[in-house]
Amino acid sequence: MPLGKRAYPIFIGDDLLARTGSFLKKKIHAKRIGIVTGGKVKKYYLEKCKSSIEKSGFAVSVISIPEGEKYKNLRTISAIYDSMVKANLDRGDAIVALGGGVTGDMAGFASATYMRGIDFIQIPTTLLAQVDSSVGGKTGIDHPGGKNLIGAFYQPKMVICDYSAFSTLPEREFRCGMAEVIKYGIIKSPSLFSFLEKSVDSVRGMKKSGMERIIKESCSIKASIVSRDEREAGIRAFLNFGHTFGHGIETALNFRKLNHGEAVAIGMVMAVKLSSLLGYSPSTLVDRVEKLLRLYGLPTAPPRGLTAINIWKGMSHDKKVIGGEKRFVLVNGLGKPFLKSDLKYNDVKSVME
Repeated sequence: MPLGKRAYPIFIGDDLLARTGSFLKKKIHAKRIGIVTGGKVKKYYLEKCKSSIEKSGFAVSVISIPEGEKYKNLRTISAIYDSMVKANLDRGDAIVALGGGVTGDMAGFASATYMRGIDFIQIPTTLLAQVDSSVGGKTGIDHPGGKNLIGAFYQPKMVICDYSAFSTLPEREFRCGMAEVIKYGIIKSPSLFSFLEKSVDSVRGMKKSGMERIIKESCSIKASIVSRDEREAGIRAFLNFGHTFGHGIETALNFRKLNHGEAVAIGMVMAVKLSSLLGYSPSTLVDRVEKLLRLYGLPTAPPRGLTAINIWKGMSHDKKVIGGEKRFVLVNGLGKPFLKSDLKYNDVKSVME
């Protein structure tokens, strides 16, 4: 990630967990490392990661957290702080986030605020986290009023993407990660979009060539955008394509029924439909986007019973609302996103009819 003095490496490859300690030793000057992890990730990958770090001379404490979006809150953050204090971590030490996007977001936020900031390292184990949430420095937790309302911009010291972790990743979680990959194709890379259309078997089969292509290109696109607009004053907002609708859907459903990637997939269809209805992009793009999402097993329409007014209200407390105006990312075609803030309820309603 090219951020001047705060630049950090992103390692992408197979079986990198066994080399975690050697990566940290080159970049981290801590004596103690706290590993934040939980659930199945803890069961499958903690020992390999912990052993590697310890062999490189670090003292390791394990900070266990519950698994799932519903635990991404202040109560869990408080428990993480308690564990950090108990482990005697100080400002010279570091935190490793071992898990998916929820783990990374919470561990990053705890690192940003504990003793006013200590180093942290992202080791994402889901596709969604590897291509999106682990890169760029957004950390945070949810609030009953909306997703990720409490947080901080805080960059990691490095990101280690080991795609061998996908061998234990549930199919649904892999599909959710593909929503973010498809997003990058829509907003920045028509060639990536075409690759995804032509390489469904390679990608869904998690073949090495497919994995390396989509992770490297996704991380490269995000790094390029974030390096020019770290705190989302301008073009970084393009990365929210589908997310304003998606977060509205998640909030309306009280973060149940749909995973984040599934809500974003539906949100992208709604954003492309709205772009077409307003005359900014051709209707053929709607067809291509819907078809591609279906090829990767993702939903393209809100669940039954969820109304436009529910989604509109769900958007109201989204962190992307500025001055009371909701900001939407629309497209003029593949690779041509733009921001629009003057949309009304009837515009949202129109894409559900």
